[in-house]
Amino acid sequence: MSPVRPIPPAGPQRTLAVAQLIGSIGDGAYYTCSALYFTRVIGMSPTRLGVGLAIAWAIGSVAGVPLGHLADRRGPRGTAVLLALTTGTVVASFLAIRSFWPFLLAVSLYATAQSGLTAARQALIAGLVPRAERTALLARLQSTLNAGLALGAALGGVVLSSGSRAGYLVAFAVTAVGFVVSGLMLLRLPAPAPAPAEPRPAGGGPRAERKLAVLSDRRYAVVTLVNTVLLLRMPLLSLVIPLWIAARAERLGWLGPALFVLNTAGVMAFQVRTARGVTGLRSASRAVRDAGAFLLASCAVFALTAADVPLWATAVLMVAAATLQLVGEMKQSAGSWQIGFDLAPAHQTGQYQGFFGSGVAVARTVGPLLLTTLLLEWGAPGWLLLGGIFLAAGCAMGPAVRWAERDRPDAAQAVPAAEVAVGATAEVVAGAAARA
Repeated sequence: MSPVRPIPPAGPQRTLAVAQLIGSIGDGAYYTCSALYFTRVIGMSPTRLGVGLAIAWAIGSVAGVPLGHLADRRGPRGTAVLLALTTGTVVASFLAIRSFWPFLLAVSLYATAQSGLTAARQALIAGLVPRAERTALLARLQSTLNAGLALGAALGGVVLSSGSRAGYLVAFAVTAVGFVVSGLMLLRLPAPAPAPAEPRPAGGGPRAERKLAVLSDRRYAVVTLVNTVLLLRMPLLSLVIPLWIAARAERLGWLGPALFVLNTAGVMAFQVRTARGVTGLRSASRAVRDAGAFLLASCAVFALTAADVPLWATAVLMVAAATLQLVGEMKQSAGSWQIGFDLAPAHQTGQYQGFFGSGVAVARTVGPLLLTTLLLEWGAPGWLLLGGIFLAAGCAMGPAVRWAERDRPDAAQAVPAAEVAVGATAEVVAGAAARA
């Protein structure tokens, strides 16, 4: 078995990784400091802040598709650079914000630019990296992202310890500069040609006339919906679990940040290895199915912490649950990357990735309210219900992918021959080998 190389090979892949690292350092500083800056320094109420962020990410979830389409038609590199520079400019504008409405405008532009930037970067990867190498590259980029977030969060911790307005402004300046530099670095990459329009079939046809074809692609929408359900895991670590710890074991307040560090370090160390077994739609569907099982197990262990157990046992259970969640997260990420790319038409990668990526914005918008109600008010039954939802979504991904595959001959050709040839028993063996 060849060694796992977390650093991409020299060339476009390494340039993408360095750009990702620089941008994510700024992101880490922003996510650590932004909420406290707007509430403590600007004086915005937490309710207004939450409403503003929900509206912004709802707008961002819609904007990803047309901006992805722009990347398809005008070229992904130029679009990605423009959106990175726009994001940096918007973050810099936070330095001058003093009230809610300018904040709402700025944060909506931020979410829009971020959603479009994600779609444009995915289209850029599709234009520069062979299909067989994309999932491995995305795993490396995810590890790089987490490394940058950790560095940025460390900077944010210094800012929070000082508590000064100047410190917050430095954090925003670092974020803005990070996006500008990462965007300019993309200019070092070759510029893939804009994707040609889909040829019109003889006699025309409604699908050929639609510029945003993904909006009428029901099969891809079902796959995206299933993935979005699994993405509800995202607010758990950053929001729900710290609140759960505070409500159940206040003396373990330090454990919330510790679990965040565990997750970040785990992704950095093992995401590339986890993604190695994902080589096509079959193995990707198995990875997502396994992710649902791991997330169910994680929720079940978290449910145990609602019982009256010693404090040390609560800590052990939470670490075990967070570890299971980490494994589920890495498997779901690897599988969904492969699925999102392989089911997207080659000439419409940007808009399809923009649509697929909208699940992140939806999870950020709906997840906090849904999960705090389900878990903090229902307790252990809520955790078990959530775990069952994760398992159902994981098991549903395989049938949804097979249904979406039917009218996509390119996706069927992308499945490695070894995956097509194996029967049910061989699939089980291959899945076990990939996890070993």
